[in-house]
Amino acid sequence: MTLTVLNQLPLPELQETLRRCCGATAWVEKMCARFPLKDTDELLDVADIIWRNCTEADWKEAFTHHPQIGDLAALQQRFADTAQWAAGEQAGVSQAHTGILQALAAGNQAYLQKFGYIFIVCASGRSAEEMLQLLTARLPHNPEEEIFIAMQEQAKITRIRLEKLLSI
Repeated sequence: MTLTVLNQLPLPELQETLRRCCGATAWVEKMCARFPLKDTDELLDVADIIWRNCTEADWKEAFTHHPQIGDLAALQQRFADTAQWAAGEQAGVSQAHTGILQALAAGNQAYLQKFGYIFIVCASGRSAEEMLQLLTARLPHNPEEEIFIAMQEQAKITRIRLEKLLSI
């Protein structure tokens, strides 16, 4: 897709297209209000500014649009509309041995219990072992510290998905 095509999408289609990049309703609505955009740099800059000005509730809503790291079944079922992107983002997990997958599952559960949302990490190019190390390193954080880190990770994911959308 080109930016020209994106700029010309009817509102419902634009909303759905952007929602695949970031699942926060407020982000999608504020992004739609900014269209048409002049170039991809503006698209990426506006996306980031809007994201950083969203609320914590908006951030947490976006997190619900992702499968847990290593949850390949959920990736295929519940997240079918973004499964191709998420599968590529989590490609390092598909090669992991059972022990790593079990440790990720246990870490994901501990993270969810502590913070109330799933572990968000920009998984592109990372192995399952690296993601497990990041999960383990982030578990001791306090909630205020961790939500900011998770928000930044979602920003990276959104940027990558926007770039993929436009095949940059």
